[in-house]
This record gives sequence, C-alpha cells and structure tokens, in this order.
Amino acid sequence: MRKVTEILRLRWEQQLRVRQVAQSLAISHSTVIDTIYRAKAAGLSWPLPASLDNAALEALLYHGQETGPRRVRPEPVWAEVHRELRRKKHVTLQLLWIEYKRTAPDGYQYTQFCVRYRQWAAALDVVLRQPYRAGEKMFVDFAGQTIPVIDAASGEVREAHLFIAVLGASNYTYAEATWGEDLASWIGAHVHAFDFFEGVPEVVIPDNARTGVTHASYYEPDLNATYHELATHYGTVIIPARPYKPRDKAKAESAVLQGERWLLAPLRDRVFGSLAELNAAIAAQRTALNERPFQKLPGSRRTLFETLDRPALRSLPTQRYEFAQWKKARANVDYHVALLHNYYSVPYQLVQRELDCRVTATTVEVFAQGHRVASHVRAAGVGHYVTDPRHRPIAHQQHLEWTPSRLVRWAETVGPQAAALVDAILQHKPHPEQGYRACLGLMRLAKRYSPARLEAAAARALTCGALSYRSVRSILEHRLDQQPLQAALDLPLPAHPNVRGAGYYRDDDNEEGTPSC
Repeated sequence: MRKVTEILRLRWEQQLRVRQVAQSLAISHSTVIDTIYRAKAAGLSWPLPASLDNAALEALLYHGQETGPRRVRPEPVWAEVHRELRRKKHVTLQLLWIEYKRTAPDGYQYTQFCVRYRQWAAALDVVLRQPYRAGEKMFVDFAGQTIPVIDAASGEVREAHLFIAVLGASNYTYAEATWGEDLASWIGAHVHAFDFFEGVPEVVIPDNARTGVTHASYYEPDLNATYHELATHYGTVIIPARPYKPRDKAKAESAVLQGERWLLAPLRDRVFGSLAELNAAIAAQRTALNERPFQKLPGSRRTLFETLDRPALRSLPTQRYEFAQWKKARANVDYHVALLHNYYSVPYQLVQRELDCRVTATTVEVFAQGHRVASHVRAAGVGHYVTDPRHRPIAHQQHLEWTPSRLVRWAETVGPQAAALVDAILQHKPHPEQGYRACLGLMRLAKRYSPARLEAAAARALTCGALSYRSVRSILEHRLDQQPLQAALDLPLPAHPNVRGAGYYRDDDNEEGTPSC
C-alpha cells in the first residue's frame, strides 16, 4: 500500500507522466495505470482522506478480487526430473515439461516449471546439482592423507596413498591404497577402477599431476604416453583439469574429502601389517559409503549407479590393459638401443635415429614414426645383448662405415697393444657389433689420455684378461698403467688371516689359475 499511495501522489500531486512514475518506483507502467484506474473507480482524489489507513485503502481498491484459496497445481516429482536430466543425452527441461503436461494438463506452465525446478535444485548439495550425464565422466585423484602400514617382521613403517575414482552422475566411488603415486600405481588403479565399475566412462578427468600429464598447459596439456595408451585401449578420453581451476574437478575434490572422512577416519585406530590388509578394510568402508542414503535425494550412490551410470557405461575390452612404459632411445652405431641396462637390436638402417620404445614385463617393442620395427623378449639381468639376426647388415657391414676393421685400424694408430685389445674385445663378443660400444669408449679415452698411457693400459688389460672399456678406464684413473706390469704380477700375497692362498682353492682335477692383476 505504500507504493500505491506514492503512485497517486506522484501522478496527481506532482503531475508526472505514467512512465516517469513507473521509473521512479521501479515498477511497470501497466501497474501504474491499473492503480490509477482503480483509484478513480473508487472515487478517490488527492489528497487522500486522513481517516483512510492502509487496510481500508486495500479493501477499497481491491475489494472485487477473489480472496479465497488459490488453485493448487499438481507438483512434479522434482527428483525424477533431476534424474532424467542426467540419464540420457539431449534430455531438456522443455521435453520433461511437455511430458509433465500430458499427465497434468492443469499443471504449471513452462516458465514456472523451470523456475520451480531451479529453486528445488538450489536446495541440493553443490556436488549433486552439477549437470553430469550418466556414464559421461569419471574423476580421479590421490588423496593428500596417507595411511601408515607397519611390517610385522621388520617394524618398518611405509606410507600408503589413497587413490579415488568417482562417477559424475551417481557419485559412485572407488578407492584403493597403493604404495606410491608413481606411473605404475596410477595406471594400475585406473584398471582396477574400470573393473570395479564394470564399464568405461566417456571421459576421465585427472588433475595435472606429473604422473599422468607430462606437460601441464591451460590449453593443450601433453599426456604421458602410457596414460594415453591406456585411454586408447579402453576407448575413453583423458581431459585433464585446467591448471589452477579446481572447479573443473570439483567432483574429485569432494570425493577425496568424503574418502578421508568415511574411509580413512573410521580406520584411524587400526594397525595394518600389509597393503592387502589395508585394502580389505578400505573395501568394507567403500561399500558402506556407496550404500549410505542421500540426505536430500531418494536412494544412495549404489542405487543411482545401478539406474544411471551402469546402463550408460561402455563395455570393458576383452583383455585388461598390460602396463607398459614408453621411453625414447637413440640407436647407436652398433644398431642397438639401450633400455633398462640392456641392449636390443633394431634394423641397422635406423642407426643414429631417435626411436620410441615400449617396455612391458615380458616384451620390448621399438617404433619408428609409429611403425613397429623391432620386438624382443625382455632380457633379465644387466648388460645383456638381445639381437635379431635379421637386423644385422650383410657381412657385418655397419651403417655409417663403423666396421671391425675400421676400429682395429684406429687402434693401430695408438699402438699394437691397443689394436690387440680392440681385436680381443670384438672376438670376445657373440657378434662383433656388440663390442662397438666398448671400442667407442676407448676412442673417447684417447681424447683424455696420451697414446702412451692408453697403450700401457691396453697392455695391462690384455695381461690381466680384463677385456672391457671399464677396466681400461679404471686402470687409467688409478694410474696403474704407470706401475711396472711384471712387478705387479710377481707381488707375493700379503700375510693376513683372511687370505687363504692359492692352495685353499686348488682343485686336484684342474690346474691352478693364474693370480689376478
């Protein structure tokens, strides 16, 4: 009534135009016209009678309006509307309103339908009202809190890390403990999460941790090659959250918080002796978390998963992903690449080329521009050569003119002992090319030491049977080449109770070996 009085004062006393009155009071001009019309019909003029209070004025102006109860319109089941919006692609509020009007012809019109749904959704938790479609996104992250695991035998304490994966539409959560946040643990946890969900989402959203993202970028993050291969194997897409944009992975942040509250906090007083024991306890807490009823929605994470995400997830591939590391290596002049302290051959035409290498627990594959050029069984141990005879050039003709004869000719420029050592190294290997690296190492030593010292070191190595680059380097670094060779061979064994002498090791069936240099 205060605004009604002000409308009459501005119009009748101040003689303002209708639109000026509306602008002054921040109301529509049609409201001003309606109020003035009602006042004239009631026989009012300005100033208003002093005895006319707000209640009397309202009764005088609006006595003809219906004062009975308002018509009650059928209320939609907003929880079902909310679920349908996330269940399928291209489902809109307009479509759901049309379906609602079919069952309730006297229900809300479209505008009020949208307004009331948004008011209802605003009362939900922030996480639950995000517009995630069923089967669309899976958010992954490591929790900041770790869990101590005590080895019962040694008493050593190791910190386990909690991996969390949550589906966007249903909030269905997977969690497991790993020994670290390294690449193997990261990839393995993803595989276990897909198995737990029994399907694959369209998109996986991690943060920009170095484990999964090689180069963090606001516009074009560069994925780790192994992570990219995992996505290709399962037919999904990795879209990392933008740096410094936590809202991009708000679902993961909330899931980590829920995991620390409902998975780790209840286990705070328990002592675990193994990672398997810890994961068994986490699995029990995980089940309880997924079956806890929602406070503001019907059902639980599990029921939403069964009705929303499970039908929409893509099928798992027939085989689980086998963890593989990708590395870059350059083919040396011996047409072998060095991987994890062993050497694997490639076609000799690829010498000096940088190649992509895929290493699994059992195999080593080498790729050039996306095409596989070599495949080997992974060697056990250290320092082994794995050579495919098809990769060797005809008659040992090494690409770039690195041949055994060329290496021997180079050694002859140093001296006869160096040439003999190079020849012995090449003869000692199953394939001459496997000795190229050691010979190239000797050439490198020739840049640091004089020919005389290298020749003396080669003579000492030949006498001792130490046919390797490391032995020659050690002789030079310790200046053993400057000591008389024969004097070193004739030195008597020192007197010490731990030195048993040659007789202790003598075998009656074999001749006594020569003393070591």
